[in-house]
Amino acid sequence: MHYHIKDINLSSRGKKRIKWAEKDMPVLRKIKERFLKEKPFEEKKISACLHVTCETANLARTLKAGGADILLCASNPLSTQDDVAASLVADYEIPVFAIHGEDKDAYYKHLKAALDHKPDITMDDGADLLSLIHSDLPPACAGRAQAGYKDLAKSILGSMEETTTGVIRLKALEKQGKLKVPIIAVNDAKTKNMFDNRYGTGQSTLDGIIRATDMLIAGKTVVAAGYGWCGRGFAMRARGMGARVIIAEVDKIKALEASMDGFQVMPMLEAAGIGDLFCTLTGDIHVIREEHFEKMKDGAIVCNSGHFDVEIDLKALEKMANIINKAVRFCVDEYVLGDKRIYVLAEGRLVNLAAAEGHPASVMDMSFATQALAAEYVVKNSASLESKVYNAPEEIENTVAELKLASMGIEIDKLTEEQEKYLASWEMGT
Repeated sequence: MHYHIKDINLSSRGKKRIKWAEKDMPVLRKIKERFLKEKPFEEKKISACLHVTCETANLARTLKAGGADILLCASNPLSTQDDVAASLVADYEIPVFAIHGEDKDAYYKHLKAALDHKPDITMDDGADLLSLIHSDLPPACAGRAQAGYKDLAKSILGSMEETTTGVIRLKALEKQGKLKVPIIAVNDAKTKNMFDNRYGTGQSTLDGIIRATDMLIAGKTVVAAGYGWCGRGFAMRARGMGARVIIAEVDKIKALEASMDGFQVMPMLEAAGIGDLFCTLTGDIHVIREEHFEKMKDGAIVCNSGHFDVEIDLKALEKMANIINKAVRFCVDEYVLGDKRIYVLAEGRLVNLAAAEGHPASVMDMSFATQALAAEYVVKNSASLESKVYNAPEEIENTVAELKLASMGIEIDKLTEEQEKYLASWEMGT
């Protein structure tokens, strides 16, 4: 078995963490039990480009229980938990290509390894695997013809995309008529974005910020860029910890919603001179840039909880800085601009995964259960799937929600026959 990880000797600690997460993932456990019997992925290869965490490890184990020949690589250079990667290799015989802090060349070589696996199904968190299949290769993937992995698209049954940024990229491909693989937008499932994006991001982002800075959130002015599900969750949790929260938005409806949720709304340029802590949660480029850095006060802290490290214009900040002091604390870089300092967390990458451990297992339970069932759906329905972006089927969402409620000991009402008949009729009025 080929793999590339930091240290296989970290496996014992990793196994304990994987098992600890598993106890809070009852929906995935239930699916794993069924997969073990039914083997929906028999003779199928899966390449997964995801954050290598203890929660992801349990998804990989579930897919393997279903008969899959699975390989895992990292979807972010700073999100890999090296002990988890070691345990997957040593204890569960799942090949992993991921090292925390890997450089860009290593990152793309690991993506290459995932595609050399010749998968029938791919799983992405950010669409990096799929983008390689649809484009010419970067220099780090030397050794392949310039056509790269475009030929793989013919044999891939389908792919799942886990995050907002990835769905945006894939919908852009579809809009241009260039998408060559059926996509299930797992991110857009209600069992994912309403819970993972909101409650997971809200908690884990603040967890990362606090671990990196040891700052007291109460009394601070916190600026959240974006009021999608992730921004909502972050703003809600920051306010719950006593912060004054400002929302910067470009979407009129979301800005209105933020205002009616009780948050102050203003342009980022205005908020820049007020905020103590800034967090980008948009999936877009250069949300915080030179004109914003110029207005920030001494000691401002800037971080990102969007997938890629492009939301904060670090190149502009580097040019503005007289001095750059790296790693003044764990995951904290100091930029000296004349008589003030600006602090950037986690190199502008995902602060919740670089400085903390990502979302809690109990919320990832629903996301990864949706992933697992979406993969099964692709296998069963591949003949009828076209090269476009699909929403996760409603029956998958309902199955995951039903299993989660049952695991929490919650029962709900059912419609009576009379109610069902009423909802299906048009005759009854005033």
